[in-house]
Amino acid sequence: MSPVGAVSRNQAPEEGVDCRHMKFKHYALDADNQIIEIDDLIAWGRWLQDANRGVGYTQITSEIEVSTVFLGLDHRYFGEGPPILFETMIFGGPLDQSMWRYSSWDDAETGHRVAVAKARAAIGQRVSDVT
Repeated sequence: MSPVGAVSRNQAPEEGVDCRHMKFKHYALDADNQIIEIDDLIAWGRWLQDANRGVGYTQITSEIEVSTVFLGLDHRYFGEGPPILFETMIFGGPLDQSMWRYSSWDDAETGHRVAVAKARAAIGQRVSDVT
C-alpha cells in the first residue's frame, strides 16, 4: 500500500517523450504551507536559500531515518495532474532508498507517517501509543 496521493519512482515515462523542450516550473510555500508558483528564478532561489522545506523527519534507529521535504520543482515529468512537489525517503535498513512523492503538504504529512510505519514494520519495531 502506498501513502495517500503518492507516486512511485518506478513509474516509467511514456515511450518516445522528448524531454529537451520541457519547461520546469518553480514553487515555494507560503506561511500556511500552501503552494505558490514563482516565475522569477532569482526570487525562487532566494526563497529556497532560507526556507524551511522540512515536512517531517523521524529517526527510527541509529541507522534508519525517514525524511519528507518540499522539493520546490515539479517532479511530474510525464502525464497529467497536479505538480509533484514533496518527497518522502527512507534512508537505511531493509527499505533503504524507498521513496514516495506527493502534490500537497497534507498528503506529504500523511505519507511521512505511513513511511515511518513501513520502516518500523520492516525491522519488527513496535511503538506503543502512550497518552
